Amino acid sequence: MEWLRESQWLWWTGAALVLGLIEIASLDLVFAMLTVGALAGAGVAFAGGSFTAQVLVATGVSALLLVVVRPIALRKLKPAGPALRTNVDAQVGRPAEVLRTVTDRGGLVKLTGEEWTARSADPTRTFEVGQVVSVVRIDGATAVVDARPDSTPQTEAEEPR
Repeated sequence: MEWLRESQWLWWTGAALVLGLIEIASLDLVFAMLTVGALAGAGVAFAGGSFTAQVLVATGVSALLLVVVRPIALRKLKPAGPALRTNVDAQVGRPAEVLRTVTDRGGLVKLTGEEWTARSADPTRTFEVGQVVSVVRIDGATAVVDARPDSTPQTEAEEPR
């Protein structure tokens, strides 16, 4: 049994490796904190501490990291708010230029440098080529658009020459 006592630090290191691999799969920072706790337990075992001390140190370090460090790390890695919007959610509210007349049945707009099929959110509205509209939502691969809140329709007499 002496070999078991002398190799306890290897068991803690193995546990840390397994926990680290689980963290790579989950990316939630829980198992990363447990990994560091297991490494702390390995350090106590390597220094010749009792098994009780190893468990207490591993548990204490893990708990401290989970309560103090993890929330701070999550705030830094995953900021809340509109900056998190990605994919089609990020398109809502953006301006789009009409490339082909947009009606409630179809049309074409240029949105963030890409051409999107589009339709009007209001069945009574039609948007002509060159108008700038606002994306209300995305339905599948179609941008549903409406008039920009800050834009007013221009007539030919008002257009700059």
